[in-house]
Amino acid sequence: MIGAIIGDIAGSRYERINHKSKEFELFDKKCRPTDDSVMSLAVAKAILDCEEDVDSLGKTAISAMQELGRIYKNAGYGGTFIKWLWAEDPQPYNSFGNGAAMRVGPCGFAAKDLDEARLLSAKVTEISHNHPEGMKGAEAIAVAVYLARNGKSKEEIRNYITSNYYEIGFSLDQIRKSYKFDVSCQGSVPVALEAFFEAVDFEDAIRNAISVGGDSDTIAAMAGAVAEAYFGVPEGIIDSAINYLDARQMEILYYFEKRYPSKALDEDGEATRTVFEVLDDSVDKVIPAGAAVEVDGEYPGGAVHAWVDHEAMLPDLL
Repeated sequence: MIGAIIGDIAGSRYERINHKSKEFELFDKKCRPTDDSVMSLAVAKAILDCEEDVDSLGKTAISAMQELGRIYKNAGYGGTFIKWLWAEDPQPYNSFGNGAAMRVGPCGFAAKDLDEARLLSAKVTEISHNHPEGMKGAEAIAVAVYLARNGKSKEEIRNYITSNYYEIGFSLDQIRKSYKFDVSCQGSVPVALEAFFEAVDFEDAIRNAISVGGDSDTIAAMAGAVAEAYFGVPEGIIDSAINYLDARQMEILYYFEKRYPSKALDEDGEATRTVFEVLDDSVDKVIPAGAAVEVDGEYPGGAVHAWVDHEAMLPDLL
């Protein structure tokens, strides 16, 4: 699921100030994880927490989304979803916004078969974005991730998408100049899928998605989820992206990638390791709850320098 996070981070500084070109630095100091990353992590956390009890996934997803959404309260949520995050009894509100589709990548990675990909997507979508177009957009991304992860060709994935979800009758070059900000599933999910279909590798999918403009971070998050499942993710990009994540975010990502591993690519483009193995190199960013921490210095703004009990970090986080 790191592909969605990478797309979100890379596209974050272009969401409102679009960059209609594939030529840009993938990351810079203006980049940050937004609501796309936070809610993708929430869905991943819910899948891990429910321990394959699919019947409880919806309730668990509500809990995880509200927990993380309230922690990362300035991540860029829509107004109605903010109310949902803080509601005592959150109810679906018939939304067809792409918040439904940006967060379902983990469902495609966790699903055992195509039917389960649809079911997991429905469970984490109907709790908020229960409009038919919201359900459809989310399912299309989850299914595309599942098919890509399980070795289907681009042609096979495209045929399935066009037969069951969207007739994508355009190229990115045809729409790039005129495409505008559109947060609906029907106005952004097909664009994200086309960004994947036209890509030659993972990074190209992210650049394709951002170059179209519109809701850049969300389109890149959706394209990134499918591209990770299909191509794998270069280790260098993984290393760069996790510099934007804090310990809580890293912990969820770490355990999800451990349970549902995807391919990491070395500098020659070979899948010699998993994303989890790359993350494990940076396990020191993830401090287990309850670990003994000794603060030995303070910095401006409330930041501290601290040492963690070494035994708490071995052999990994278990």
